[in-house]
Amino acid sequence: MNTKLLVAASLLGAAGLAQAQQAGSVIISLGGAQITPHVDSADLTAPSLVGTKIDVRKASQVTGGITYFLSDAISIEIPLAPPFKHEVVGAGAIQGVGVLGTVKALPATAIAQYRFGTSQSLVRPFVGAGVTYAHFSHSRATGTLSGITGGTPAKPTTLSMKSGFGPTLQIGASANLTDRISVEAGITKTYLRTTGSLSTGQTIETTLDPTSLKVCIGYRF
Repeated sequence: MNTKLLVAASLLGAAGLAQAQQAGSVIISLGGAQITPHVDSADLTAPSLVGTKIDVRKASQVTGGITYFLSDAISIEIPLAPPFKHEVVGAGAIQGVGVLGTVKALPATAIAQYRFGTSQSLVRPFVGAGVTYAHFSHSRATGTLSGITGGTPAKPTTLSMKSGFGPTLQIGASANLTDRISVEAGITKTYLRTTGSLSTGQTIETTLDPTSLKVCIGYRF
């Protein structure tokens, strides 16, 4: 009798989880993410010290998202987060000068995902591909940047970074804890280039190619 009850309970549990990731499901998630740029900087244009380059430090932020299942295997994810604040530091010939400025980056991304397994699977690996629009704003320069570019207290050097699009690839996995609650971890790689511009007229071409690591708890509606 106990064995029959256990079997019945297992079947009911599997039936409940089968609803967790199927066509028409909407999952709202909340968690955290860290974006790490992998910078390849060209030289700052003249007049500047030969080999003047930059690096961009990683940043973390609370994040979330919306995932809609077009079918049991195919879903669309829209990550949502406030802007990430990155520090821009000296590299190359000016390695060690410290922070040159800060910039806020808001990545707007849409990703199509393919999930392996079935809607009954407790753990479902997935791969994804999409596009990201990186919007850079609230750029702030430091006195260090003015000092190496000829700025003055009366007329300090300012900076800006050009926003742009880049392709994004993703790999990750989700685990259904209940029929409505899941946990998901994913890594995305975006291929992105930008141009930094100074008020002095100098520019610097920079490849960012950031990697993002995200862990979230999801709730199915």
